[in-house]
Amino acid sequence: MKHRRIPKRRVAVAGAGIAALVAAGVTFQTANASESTADPTPDVLSVAKAAKLASALDKDLGADAAGTYYDAEAKTLVVNVLDGKAAKAVESAGGKARIVENSLAELKSARATLDAEAAVPGTSWVTDPTANKVVVTADRTVEGAELDKVGAIVAKLGGKAELKRSKGEYKAFIAGGDAIWGGGSRCSLGFNVVKGGEPYFLTAGHCGNAVQSWSDSQGGQEIGATQESSFPGNDYALVKYTADVPHPSEVNLYDGGTQAISKAGDATVGQKVTRSGSTTQVHDGEVTALDATVNYQEGQVDGLIQTTVCAEPGDSGGALFAGDTALGLTSGGSGDCGSGGETFFQPVPEALGAYGAEIG
Repeated sequence: MKHRRIPKRRVAVAGAGIAALVAAGVTFQTANASESTADPTPDVLSVAKAAKLASALDKDLGADAAGTYYDAEAKTLVVNVLDGKAAKAVESAGGKARIVENSLAELKSARATLDAEAAVPGTSWVTDPTANKVVVTADRTVEGAELDKVGAIVAKLGGKAELKRSKGEYKAFIAGGDAIWGGGSRCSLGFNVVKGGEPYFLTAGHCGNAVQSWSDSQGGQEIGATQESSFPGNDYALVKYTADVPHPSEVNLYDGGTQAISKAGDATVGQKVTRSGSTTQVHDGEVTALDATVNYQEGQVDGLIQTTVCAEPGDSGGALFAGDTALGLTSGGSGDCGSGGETFFQPVPEALGAYGAEIG
């Protein structure tokens, strides 16, 4: 299939805000953690090699593994473990071991409690491997009895969780990188994909819920129609091209150039990433956590990538990537690109798997 370009725009981008969404803040404290007494020099690793090592160590260590993250400055993989024996195994494999208090099973149990008891709109939580805790964030809309309720649940969890406040209000972002329009809404095309030999593209699920027919200009002719959409729970949608328009596998860099996209991959905590969107164009940041839970007004969304990349309304559905690898679709967050903030992304591999599609 020949991939051509959407007129006047290239691909890959984001969406405009629809619903209040909460983001989990990340804290870089090392409470309940101490460095291993052993001090062999850890291997210098790329993000890709660190991710492979993390996967292998998770399997080898089993219940003794307590989370990993990539130290971008030192270019090493930091592995949380529960005892000295596990620390030696990590260091022998080329990682940097850190002995911590809370196991992944304990943190998973804490998250289950939060899911069952604290799902208040305007809150979110994420397992932060740098803090070895579940970090719960309540935005400025969470007040009074609801804030007291969340605070009491976090307190009950003791050293396994902590509560933070956000000065902003977390929202889903509808709009776009290469802007796509429909029904008065603007979102972004995330990544062009192929399914059954036919061209499609991915965007955010909250965009797909809101719009059936898409155009590449406001009030323009239809170029695609939403086939499937999942939100809340997930935040991805599949749109089938209905017009003969260009659809290259690349992301608009807004400097006259593009970034070719050849594959999809999983994000790694500590990884440097880039986002492209029609409202705020291109911005960089870092992955701060995986498997984040966010409570929208419409319901809970799980399994998101949390980052320091800024975004604004109009950036939803847009592309999060690292080099030629597609990582995520812009979902929502807090702040803006003037004051900063956090943004959450739906992982692309999950969306591809759900729809039986591939990058192309």
